[in-house]
Amino acid sequence: MAETDRIPTNLRTLMILEVLGRSDRAMSATEINTALGLPKQTVHRLCATLEQTGFLTRQGNSRRFQVARRLRELGAGLLYNSRDHIARRQILLDVADQIGETVNYVVPEDAGMSYLDRVETDWAFRIQLPIGTHVPFHCTASGKSFLASLAPAARRKCVASLTLQRMTPATHTSQDTLLDELELIASRGYAFDEEEFLEGMVAMAVPVKDPAGRFVAALAYHGPTQRVVLAEAVKQVDVLHTAAKRLSVALFSEH
Repeated sequence: MAETDRIPTNLRTLMILEVLGRSDRAMSATEINTALGLPKQTVHRLCATLEQTGFLTRQGNSRRFQVARRLRELGAGLLYNSRDHIARRQILLDVADQIGETVNYVVPEDAGMSYLDRVETDWAFRIQLPIGTHVPFHCTASGKSFLASLAPAARRKCVASLTLQRMTPATHTSQDTLLDELELIASRGYAFDEEEFLEGMVAMAVPVKDPAGRFVAALAYHGPTQRVVLAEAVKQVDVLHTAAKRLSVALFSEH
């Protein structure tokens, strides 16, 4: 009996999800099988089951699989309910104390960027975007931070798939101008929202990355234009980058 024949079905399923989670691209069942060495028919069957149950999805009309909504929600939930949530919360509190505005931890989902955690400012006048709120990719600091983290070809493809809805007079509605800004964001390491999502609100975001350098979330803060001027806000970039590194250690350290 081959060693792989002794692996329980439920563990095989987790191994498939692990391979996809480590990959920076969609994979076919054959490619997944190459990484695992499991019986070919088993991998095809388990991938089909994971697709039917909403954990995997096809990339367009291809035979390649990628992570779907249920699996992303599972991952987000595990992070939220683990000890990592406590460490993350303390880091957000520290950043909010230094900056004095609302600080957000935002993750990408199918419908846009989702607010997974936040620390509200003590100011009575503030802009409320509760945990669970979804905001667009193309006109938010966190969304543009995510888009900018993609490889250039994947970035162009993703932008081409978006509906660049005009939210304010400052919103990008041209793919070319958005792509130009995303290239700048990728080189400088932070993103702005200059009243592109809501008039009277500005924001700044930096990426939180895993040990392989892949985008996990955006660490962002926002405030009303009456208090936050972007020329001054950029001075907080070191605070955000330092916190993003602390978050990466908290999330991915083995201890």
